[in-house]
Amino acid sequence: MAVLITRRAPGSAPVSVRAVAAMARAMLAELELDASELSILLTSDEGIQRLNREHRGKDRPTDVLSFPQNEFRRPLVPRRGHDLAVLGDVIVSLDTAARQARGRRRPLLDEIRFLLAHGLLHLLGYDHATPGEKKVMTARTRALVRAGARSSSRSASEIPS
Repeated sequence: MAVLITRRAPGSAPVSVRAVAAMARAMLAELELDASELSILLTSDEGIQRLNREHRGKDRPTDVLSFPQNEFRRPLVPRRGHDLAVLGDVIVSLDTAARQARGRRRPLLDEIRFLLAHGLLHLLGYDHATPGEKKVMTARTRALVRAGARSSSRSASEIPS
């Protein structure tokens, strides 16, 4: 599986790109999308605000954006052997993630793990517009967060930046 990570966030909080890649791989494995490709952009509030304005008409920063390569009429429930070649892009604002992590009193990597899981599910067609959709997406997000946490159970010294 290919996880491509780009960091364009000068001045933003430091984060281990390798740790983020390991979390993403664990989440893809949990979803049984082992052979799929995922692109992740770690950016600043300025970068994500530009994308949010251009693609959603909302001129403000946000925490995470997803740009899927596939359209689904209903959420994809992956099964072994049904890998999608390219899933799409998940963009995370490190600035917003850092503020949210401080507000929730948790490490930045934990906040990024949650945002990555949330964004990845949006790539697969999940949404949270209705109470039923929100319930399903929340449960799936929790499962992915747990899978991503298992990937970072190694000590930080084993995962160089």
